[in-house]
Amino acid sequence: MSELAHRRFLKMHGAGNRIVVLDLRGTSVQVTAGEARAIAADPRSAFDQLMVIHDARNPGTDASLRIYNTDGSESGACGNGTRCVAYAMFDDPAMARPAESGRLTLETRGGLVSVKRVAERSFTVDMGRPRFAWAEIPLAEPFQDTRRIELQIGPIDDPVLHSPSVVNMGNPHAVFFVDRDPETYDLARIGPMLENHPVFPERANISVAQVLGPDRIKLRVWERGAGLTLACGTAACATLVAAARLRMIGRGATVSLPGGDLVIEWRADDHVLMTGPVALEWDGTFPPEIFPADDGAA
Repeated sequence: MSELAHRRFLKMHGAGNRIVVLDLRGTSVQVTAGEARAIAADPRSAFDQLMVIHDARNPGTDASLRIYNTDGSESGACGNGTRCVAYAMFDDPAMARPAESGRLTLETRGGLVSVKRVAERSFTVDMGRPRFAWAEIPLAEPFQDTRRIELQIGPIDDPVLHSPSVVNMGNPHAVFFVDRDPETYDLARIGPMLENHPVFPERANISVAQVLGPDRIKLRVWERGAGLTLACGTAACATLVAAARLRMIGRGATVSLPGGDLVIEWRADDHVLMTGPVALEWDGTFPPEIFPADDGAA
């Protein structure tokens, strides 16, 4: 039987991004790819990201996180999920630990992430510094200027999307800026092709963005390993940074996604801050029958 059977979880969302929070601190249990897929497939625990809290590995941090997509792959960062984790670590009776302040420092594959409470159910996450070098994103071939790279989909003389800006915000992002409503693009069809394009050796999150004014962007996202999502915090950060690099907007804006708004600020110290809400939907335990009979690693 899976060691996750009967373990308690929180079902939450951050601006519509479906999040499951699982606390494995104090144990040696690790979630396999197969177990993550099984959790995603169960209606009670279906997620866009699974946020697994483990004991901190380094002094000065509060916990380490492993972040899973619906296909069982791991992500380096998830801003919406990090806010949900903060809520759980501060407020959930079973997960909360005594805290001296409304701040946490969390270890992720993408680096250290700090988060602070700004209202009862609103948190600001310091997503760190964006990375722009082609090898850091990473891309399969050199591009000296990643503000726009040579990539298009559709007829060569009338492409549907072209010339994305690419940024790493803990995971790779390609942002296509468009002049019309992002809702008019068939991202469910286009997204998988672009996510798996050979130029992205680690695949990429694909965003279609429209700058609506000096401090507002409308955004839709096809998320690597998860598909169409109502919100993606790292994509919102990547989009603001990409737009600012292209001088389409300033260094702060409200990014409107189908699930709600996120406030993004690219500070002078190069750190990107994301502020947004969290909502608790329910808690539950994983039924043992959802898990694969083998070790689930495949």
